[in-house]
Amino acid sequence: GGTVLITGATGALGGLLARHLVTEHGVRHLLLVSRRGPAADGADELHRHLSELGAHVTLAACDVADRTQLDTLLAGIPHDHPLTGVIHAAGILDDGVFTTLTPERVSAVLRPKADAALNLHEATRDHNLTLFALFSSIQGLLGGAGQANYAAANVFLDALAQHRRAHGLPAVSLAWGPWAEGGMAAGLDEADRNRFARLGMVPIAPQQGLELFDAAVSLGLAAAVPLPVDGAALRARAADLPAPLRGLVRGGPRKAVAGAPTAGDAGRPSLAERLAGLSPDEQEDRLVELVREEVARTLDYGGHDAVEARRGFKELGIDSLTAVELRNRLNKATGLRLPATLVFDHPTPEAVARLLLIELAPKAEATDAATGPAVPAAADLGEPDIRRMLATLSLDRLRASGLLERLLDLAEPAPADLAGPAAAAPEATDLDIDALDVDALVRMARESHDS
Repeated sequence: GGTVLITGATGALGGLLARHLVTEHGVRHLLLVSRRGPAADGADELHRHLSELGAHVTLAACDVADRTQLDTLLAGIPHDHPLTGVIHAAGILDDGVFTTLTPERVSAVLRPKADAALNLHEATRDHNLTLFALFSSIQGLLGGAGQANYAAANVFLDALAQHRRAHGLPAVSLAWGPWAEGGMAAGLDEADRNRFARLGMVPIAPQQGLELFDAAVSLGLAAAVPLPVDGAALRARAADLPAPLRGLVRGGPRKAVAGAPTAGDAGRPSLAERLAGLSPDEQEDRLVELVREEVARTLDYGGHDAVEARRGFKELGIDSLTAVELRNRLNKATGLRLPATLVFDHPTPEAVARLLLIELAPKAEATDAATGPAVPAAADLGEPDIRRMLATLSLDRLRASGLLERLLDLAEPAPADLAGPAAAAPEATDLDIDALDVDALVRMARESHDS
């Protein structure tokens, strides 16, 4: 019989698959490849177990992304047991939000998956293969948060399988969902698993995964998505699901157009409207509570009481993936467009709440003005009225609204060639603006205007 080559073979999935090929498909010659080969943890035990099952096993250390190493490996396959199958199951993760992905971090993920797959394709193109299976991931379809590099690598595998099929070569790319044991899901924590569960993805049990592998290979298609789903969970979140999953829900709710009110929002005041009329301290307290609530939902905590306002997001359990999910939740809750780096730039719930206050305060004030008692026209206000109204505003409010900069522009000293007291005024750059009270700011503005 022929030889089947498996990359990533000393990992949990590689070993599981190797045993399956021997016991269920009668494969008797295996070339098991990994970065460490025989030196990998568990390699000796795997070799012994497969040998006891009647297979001839070769364990090899090879960087398949290095074409020279791969050619040397393939040249060593016995002519009486030629290569007839390839299963590419190697890969690594290096998650991070897009702005933190350096070329080195992108290459570290693409190389063992995409570069190695391309080498396998080119090096075996003239072999008489009956199987060329690529282990891709559902993240290539869904665009997993914080996994741009990993998603790109998997999309490449999907495209390579299409290319091979178009040229009459065998190929199937399997976009796996999360495995319960082994695979890329082995490094997921409880929060990650809960996030998958909310999307209706059911972890793949080992035996179920092997059955899905056999089914996918037998389809004769270039791509397959082995993904058990929880129908009830999908229906419960139909409007928020990624498009590929949303299509699995029959008669699910249509996704609302961005910015359009939903049925649940009808008659409900916006966050800015709810903040209107509150004091600055009350507004900040409400926003801190909001952020804590969304952190608790993101991490599946029992409630926001478990989220300390001044504790770092990293300590709370937020990573690059959940950071994007939290940002998306806050976008929806506030109506703002917050950056993907939100929790890295503002590393505590309290810090994020202060940013939200700066962003929302002008809207809240505008709402308050629109719904509150009529304000006299500016022409009808005297200096005492203006001073009294300005005295209610903090410097933070003035900065957030842009009025502080306008006041400073108005308060610039007169040109040096002008006579009079204004010409002798100190330059604005010499003043400690934060130390000025409202009276001083108004006086500066009036003197500039009068001059």
